[in-house]
Amino acid sequence: MSSIRVISWIEAEFKRYKGMGEGTIGQLADEQLIVRASPESNSIAMIVWHMAGNLESRFTDFLTTDGEKPWRNRESEFEERRVSRTEVLAKWGRGWKFLFDALAPLRDEDLDRGVRVRGEELTVGQALMRALAHATYHVGQLTFFGKVLRGGEWKYLTIPPGGATAYERSLKEKGRA
Repeated sequence: MSSIRVISWIEAEFKRYKGMGEGTIGQLADEQLIVRASPESNSIAMIVWHMAGNLESRFTDFLTTDGEKPWRNRESEFEERRVSRTEVLAKWGRGWKFLFDALAPLRDEDLDRGVRVRGEELTVGQALMRALAHATYHVGQLTFFGKVLRGGEWKYLTIPPGGATAYERSLKEKGRA
């Protein structure tokens, strides 16, 4: 019987969603990264700033300090900003680096260790699940808005509409279904 590798599965899911976000950003023109659908909505850049701020705060000294750092200014993450693609990608990469650096030394035995987020006691496993849910939520926003901005030019990041049968067939041909 093989050992459980929960941390590696969680890491793989984070990488999958990081890639989906990058797939969205990569399809957009530079000026589309700062477009807002309405004054109340966030641009792609604003969402990236928020995600990066969250990841940096949560995963700096992950096991030893509260995940909501006193130096984080969450409100500033949602300020309208005029930034370049290079800046968006640098901010995106920086946030994810904090996460992956914190995950690297973790083992499944660490899942029940205690950590704090905003003063709340959580296990490492709970904190990772919360962070994964937060990332998938915002990557979903990025993807939805990217799809709206691209319209008919959108290239699907997963199985495209009408593509399920072909996808299932390819799995069977590979012996994975």
